[in-house]
Amino acid sequence: MEQSTRSSVPLGIDAMYLEFADMVYRLALLRTRSRQDAEDVLQEVFFRCLRRSPAFESFEHQRAWLLTATANCSKNLLASAFRRHTVGDAALLNLSKEDASGAELYELIAALPEKQKTAFHLHYAEGYSVAEIANLMHSKESTVKSWLFRARQTLQKSWKENEQL
Repeated sequence: MEQSTRSSVPLGIDAMYLEFADMVYRLALLRTRSRQDAEDVLQEVFFRCLRRSPAFESFEHQRAWLLTATANCSKNLLASAFRRHTVGDAALLNLSKEDASGAELYELIAALPEKQKTAFHLHYAEGYSVAEIANLMHSKESTVKSWLFRARQTLQKSWKENEQL
């Protein structure tokens, strides 16, 4: 990740989309478990950014705002009455058949409880520190450490069970 080489100046909306769209989509996909829903969340997040025009203090503030908005939009979508009465997308990732173990791991991660899944994604996929995750998720650092520990334990146990099958 190139966080340290970034300037502290926030990006314009076009550059922001190019820079952060993949990150927003990945988090939305992990939380919603549906490509179509993840695309809807991606559009909603950037629409909110355009509509609200928040005053970003820095590049990192912009990134944190987008991650928080993605988590909130995903939660709203999952809580909607329509979503509660539909079935999720069976094809979670656009992976080749040769990458079956990656798809298995993704499914195991996607099955984690929401807070563990989000913390795990932010830490391992996006490179956020425990302190940054605690700030983003409005939690204590010790709580985030606990979520990460439990997520690793659950994944390790589930992975071993899948290998035995």
